Amino acid sequence: MTYLPFALHPFEMMLGAAALVSAVRGSTGTRLRLVSGVVWLAVTMWPIGDIAASHSLMVATGQRLVIMLVCVPLILRSVPVSLLVRLTRPRYVDPVASWLARPMPALGIVTVGGTLTLSSPLVNAAATNEWWRCVVLVITIFCGVVLWLPVLGLIPGARHLSPAAQAGYLFAASLVVTVMSFVWIFSLHPLYPALTRQPEIVHLSALADQQLAGFVAKLGAFLPLWTVAFIIFFRSDSDDSSVEQSPLRWADVERLLLRTERREQRQRRRPAD
Repeated sequence: MTYLPFALHPFEMMLGAAALVSAVRGSTGTRLRLVSGVVWLAVTMWPIGDIAASHSLMVATGQRLVIMLVCVPLILRSVPVSLLVRLTRPRYVDPVASWLARPMPALGIVTVGGTLTLSSPLVNAAATNEWWRCVVLVITIFCGVVLWLPVLGLIPGARHLSPAAQAGYLFAASLVVTVMSFVWIFSLHPLYPALTRQPEIVHLSALADQQLAGFVAKLGAFLPLWTVAFIIFFRSDSDDSSVEQSPLRWADVERLLLRTERREQRQRRRPAD
């Protein structure tokens, strides 16, 4: 299979260009969006994007981790609070967003979604079809967003975790982000028939590439997530701060008042017993 040229990846180009254009415009979070856009294009375009899509599970695993652990949190940190308020304000979006910002649902979704993007049927489909490749990237981005919501505390009105809880959540997340790694490490035969030409591209057999992907998954998840967890925990300890002492944003107050108003409206609409 010949590598696809740069111009034939419109989805990846569109997302990377959007981050770069917003950075050029000088809006809030310019540097974060600039770095995220550059990293996104680096791991999704030729040659890494094509190798990850149709040749190497090890490269594909590294690509997913970079998107989830680097690109997504940078973009989330750069999103203005006013935009988050507008996006999550609708009646049926607010409860879903608040639910996704809870640790247990987030861990469950990341586990299922991360496993799905690296499952044999979806990897094989993405290796031969550009649309399925886009589906894999969309699921990866969504899992990255859900992964960081409980830590970043971006959703207006959502419960903020204490630093110790944030650190514990990140430790747990590092264990579930790549649950397929043990299967790859101990497998005795290749599980992805659509991934070919490993000896020519990465100078490894298909089985060796798959086994190395397992180690890349574990180390690639452990090192960044554990580092962030330790930084959060020890910084909060040195600052003697807690979740109760964190400043309350007006967006949180406004969202709590809006929820109260909506509950009262529902109660008024209920027929009297």
